[in-house]
Amino acid sequence: MLLEVRNISKNFEGVLALDQVSFTLEQGTILGLIGPNGAGKSTLFNVISGTLPPSAGDVRFEDQVITRKPVYGIAGYGIARTFQTVRPFMNLSVLDNVIVAAMFAGKMRRTEAEKQARAVLEQVGLADRGHEAAHQLNVMSRKWLEVARALATRPRLILLDEFMAGLNPAEVQQAVAFVRGFREAGMTVIMVEHIIKAIMNCSDRIIVLNAGRMIADGAPNDVVKDPSVISAYLGKAYAPH
Repeated sequence: MLLEVRNISKNFEGVLALDQVSFTLEQGTILGLIGPNGAGKSTLFNVISGTLPPSAGDVRFEDQVITRKPVYGIAGYGIARTFQTVRPFMNLSVLDNVIVAAMFAGKMRRTEAEKQARAVLEQVGLADRGHEAAHQLNVMSRKWLEVARALATRPRLILLDEFMAGLNPAEVQQAVAFVRGFREAGMTVIMVEHIIKAIMNCSDRIIVLNAGRMIADGAPNDVVKDPSVISAYLGKAYAPH
């Protein structure tokens, strides 16, 4: 088992953002994580990636407890993430942004990090923009830069937090194919998205959170037919007629 999330709860001054969330994830799986705004999806990402400590429970990666380890330590295990709000170093070049990420997680020399960074920028379609400052990129290109920085750490598990938001239909199709390619490259993926068609097309399995609790876990076609999921999140368009 690659990842085990065991009874994770997170309390923010009396507000229970996560309530005993548990699941396991096998290597090579693409897991979709959906639910209404405020359901706890990003909080769960923050706990797994070490940005936030849980109030209770633990996270195991390859049977090692990683709960409360520093972010750089968790990155060293092979876990990377993107953020809803992209956070590049605006005054650094696109290439240097990715080099920093590669060196941070891999403890590699700059020459090796640069080689890795250039390969990743080619992969995400930013190879010809490596010399530009990050602040020169538009929002969509910054999102791809965010993905590039995550990939530069050579993750075994990558957490994608709404990186398709704001993409046009053609770009969403490209992003879906891109995510599928992660699995072919040996990576495991957990992705948060509100574009249901995209997450259905990507995911082997979907977990649904609502008010911090898991309300469904299963195959995409089964989850979208679940009455509790329709009521809490998907709405009448998915209700059986």
